[in-house]
Amino acid sequence: MTMTLRCEEPSDHRAVEQLTREAFWGLSGPRCGEHLLVHRLRDVDAFVPELDVVAVLGAIVVGNVMYTRARVVADGEGWDVLTFGPLSVVPGYQGRGVGSALMRRTLADATRLGHRAAVVYGHPDYYPRFGFVRGWQVGITAPGGASPDALMALALVDGGLDGVRGEFHEDPVFHLDPAEAEAFDRTFPAKELATLTGVDVLDGHVPVGVVEALRSRGIDDLETARRHSSAELTATAGIGRVGCDAIRDYLRERGIAWGVIA
Repeated sequence: MTMTLRCEEPSDHRAVEQLTREAFWGLSGPRCGEHLLVHRLRDVDAFVPELDVVAVLGAIVVGNVMYTRARVVADGEGWDVLTFGPLSVVPGYQGRGVGSALMRRTLADATRLGHRAAVVYGHPDYYPRFGFVRGWQVGITAPGGASPDALMALALVDGGLDGVRGEFHEDPVFHLDPAEAEAFDRTFPAKELATLTGVDVLDGHVPVGVVEALRSRGIDDLETARRHSSAELTATAGIGRVGCDAIRDYLRERGIAWGVIA
């Protein structure tokens, strides 16, 4: 069956919220709030409707990505950039190129529309395949100066990031109230709450000290661990390359992709 990429239409709204709910359920808690974010993004001034694209197989919407305008600011100066997210793919279609197709289509469209750069918080071992580099490599940080590997930037045109330095600021819509997210979730069919997987399941599968090293970094579950790059965990005292490889092997034996993706 051929996959079609097109802009989201009003008739897609609930289906996109539902697929976003399925894609993010349990990744950072017993529920998720990304479907509320999708619901609200369409109504903010920063939203870029031309870059709100769905992937459709037959009559079924299986993926979606949305873009908004953001800013990088420093010392009274500011630069306009794009950001995107959520990037959502129905679980049954993940790993089959849907997300990559959405990204390649929308990044090309963003360039055609005249945008110069994109900055995003995303999985640091996934987005480099599209040309993203770590924010700290080009002088872009999170508010307050933190430089997690998850903060990445991409020049959409030659020189698109030249001179762009400072803190990355998204639209306030990205800051969700957990109580409001839970209330919105109750408008969908009931779904069993997810349980995060404690890092203690790694005991006996990784070198001694790795589990405690994860906890010392504030990582108490595998879902949180997977949001860090393999480089970040490798650089953590008590984990190193051997420990990181052991974590990756444990996850892969259970069908969970993590780490640098070729």
